[in-house]
Amino acid sequence: MRMRSHYDYLIVGAGITSAVFAHEAKEAGRSCLVIDRRSHVAGNIYTEEVEGINVHKYGAHIFHTSLRPVWEYVNRFAEFNNYVNSPVAVYKDELYNMPFNMNTFSKMWGVRTPTEARAIIEEQKAACAVDEPKNLEEQALSLVGRDVYEKLVKGYTEKQWGRDCTELPASIIKRLPVRFIYDNNYFNDRWQGIPIGGYTAMVERMLGDTEVLLDTEYRDFIAEHPGIADRVIYCGPIDEYFDYRLGALEYRSLRFESERVECDNWQGNAVVNYTEREVPYTRIIEHKHFEFGTQPVSIITREYPATWERGDEPYYPINDERNGALYAEYAKLAEQEGNVVFAGRLGGYKYYDMDKAIDAAFDVVKAELGVDLRA
Repeated sequence: MRMRSHYDYLIVGAGITSAVFAHEAKEAGRSCLVIDRRSHVAGNIYTEEVEGINVHKYGAHIFHTSLRPVWEYVNRFAEFNNYVNSPVAVYKDELYNMPFNMNTFSKMWGVRTPTEARAIIEEQKAACAVDEPKNLEEQALSLVGRDVYEKLVKGYTEKQWGRDCTELPASIIKRLPVRFIYDNNYFNDRWQGIPIGGYTAMVERMLGDTEVLLDTEYRDFIAEHPGIADRVIYCGPIDEYFDYRLGALEYRSLRFESERVECDNWQGNAVVNYTEREVPYTRIIEHKHFEFGTQPVSIITREYPATWERGDEPYYPINDERNGALYAEYAKLAEQEGNVVFAGRLGGYKYYDMDKAIDAAFDVVKAELGVDLRA
């Protein structure tokens, strides 16, 4: 690619937020250059075709939304199938439907009616006698009782966070969805599905002919090309931008192990959670089921939570009091960067579902380009 000497916008990161902005900036007649340190576009929703299967390289991503403008927007770039997220959970030798619903309770207690299930949960909640939860364990017990907590919440949560539930703040679990109906659909959103052909193809259509430089570090690039753009849309880690001068914001990370298996259907479901703490991974993904694949082989991925250290891939911001205060200080520094807009999950130190990331990108588009994508 022959790079221009100057652009209206330098967009750092090639994920979903950047793709939305790049597309709209080009539509508005602005010149853009997108750079990314990775060797591919699409960020954490990147899918790679293996054996004809679109493999979610950074964990399962199911698009779901109740935001009509967002749903209509993504459908401009992809056709979505009718995949419905219905994970199952394995505890020891028992298998349960998720989210917690009448199928879960029927398997756990042998009940058939919502009245029976409610009575057991209320009895267990009363037995725990937690009026003011002081930690995550007490909060969960006060919401769903001991059986659901012990089998389906405790071990999984402790693996995710790398700490005992008694050491985690109650605020992490504000609610646990309990449904007294026989419905395994994990999401309540009006629309959900997977883009046919994978997320990478969708992001590539959004980027169109926008110039993209991969395997490119922002700090090195801007040192070589100072003043290359009038404005910067920065979707990288906000603390890294400021060279961690106030300290590092904390994340939880993930590690993935993928395997080709010689069968056409290995686990019968796209996502199976493993809720015992002794099982080192939190879930196994069988990617072909996201798109109803009929390939003679399958690709499975085990997902392991990991402690994050600087240089690791940051996945989940740890939005506790300490990190919230530190981010607020970085946000003050960001306000002084006149030509830089900090956006996305890493720029804003905030976990987003995909639809919320796109909706937040709409705000950036409106502020920068005067284009209202919700109109």
